[in-house]
Amino acid sequence: MEDAFNSSRVNWGKTVILGVEMHQTPLPINTYFLLRGRTVTGCFFGGLKAKSDIPILAQKYLHKEINLDGFITHEVNFQDINKAFDLLLEGKSLRCIIWMD
Repeated sequence: MEDAFNSSRVNWGKTVILGVEMHQTPLPINTYFLLRGRTVTGCFFGGLKAKSDIPILAQKYLHKEINLDGFITHEVNFQDINKAFDLLLEGKSLRCIIWMD
């Protein structure tokens, strides 16, 4: 994150941080660069606002305006939940449906 900020353009560079830094270490920023016009901002989940955006996305999915089914790579039963975690850790699964039957 520090390298991204330091490589942004003087006077109008903008660094966008997505998600959470794994080790929760502070981001060291020279305030001089902020005063010279560089900016840093961040967001969780791409800036999605759950209370207002999820109902809209659900409606779009139900009306076939967006296709989410193509992102499902595996389906497992609840008793095989450990297989879902294994697939995730191995990098073999993008999205896994866990059936609770």
